[in-house]
Amino acid sequence: MHKLIFSTFAALALSSVPVLAQPTDILNASYDIARELFEAENAAYTTTGATVTVNQSHAGSSAQARAILEGLQADIVTFNQVTDIEKLVEGGYVSADWASEFPDNAAPFYSFPSFLVRAGNPKNIADWGDLANEGVQVIFPNPKTSGNGRYTYLAARAWATEEYAGDEAKIEEFLTKLFANVPVFETGGRAATTAFTERQLGDVLVTFEAETLAVVKQLGADKYQAVVPSVSFLSEFPVAIVDKVVDARGSRELAKAYLDFLFTPEGQEIAAANFHRPQDESVAAAHASTFPEVRLVTVEDAFGGWEKVTSEHFADGGLLDKVFVNQ
Repeated sequence: MHKLIFSTFAALALSSVPVLAQPTDILNASYDIARELFEAENAAYTTTGATVTVNQSHAGSSAQARAILEGLQADIVTFNQVTDIEKLVEGGYVSADWASEFPDNAAPFYSFPSFLVRAGNPKNIADWGDLANEGVQVIFPNPKTSGNGRYTYLAARAWATEEYAGDEAKIEEFLTKLFANVPVFETGGRAATTAFTERQLGDVLVTFEAETLAVVKQLGADKYQAVVPSVSFLSEFPVAIVDKVVDARGSRELAKAYLDFLFTPEGQEIAAANFHRPQDESVAAAHASTFPEVRLVTVEDAFGGWEKVTSEHFADGGLLDKVFVNQ
């Protein structure tokens, strides 16, 4: 009898415990020029039969990493630099083996710093050296707050290292002149584009090729033209699951399925249509006419890897500060 009463009370107690509903949405924290790309990716993803709602948050990649560490409940990140995901690894939000969880080191697409000039290219901007010329105003985001800006700094330094045969004094002189030609440093890539196109600041915008080609398409070749420099810096756009968030929300399967989609031919096609260079060789071949050939240096070959770049260039008092000191 006592056992029966206990079982009855236990059953009633269990039945009164609410069952946590499975999430039907995820949040993607992404870099700030990727708004249109992920609007298109999300729309296509829903046509595959997926019932998840993918919400978006866009800002500078580094700002997004800080926001997650401060409490932003992002299930996934689609960033524009590895170091920002590594910040989440250090904070215990992302697993240390994140790069092996998806193909191509978890980077479904890539780009590189390129130039956007006004129609007719009145200042004859052709390569990195032209950006340091007297009377040329250059717009790009702050390397201290933007992955886009960091890639610009690294691409310019890589060009100067080749141009001046590794002479650090000449490299530093060139970069100092380049930074002095920037009238205002915006915090992110899209703000820099707005400064150039809407506020009409500067003679040349340096941003990802994905942005330069999109601006020409949207605002017209009669107003702007894209210029590809002789050499630039490979800018991979890595993705990762934010383990700490998905484990708390129960959204891991939703998060992984969405990121998997970015690597499918359909996801790759959407990336290419939005001027992000795809990893899929067949998709890349189909869009070869869109993307001109360019020689890209890598962080490993040019700088010895991201860990070395971070300590030598981006730490307080590093090489970036030497050319940024007067800003």
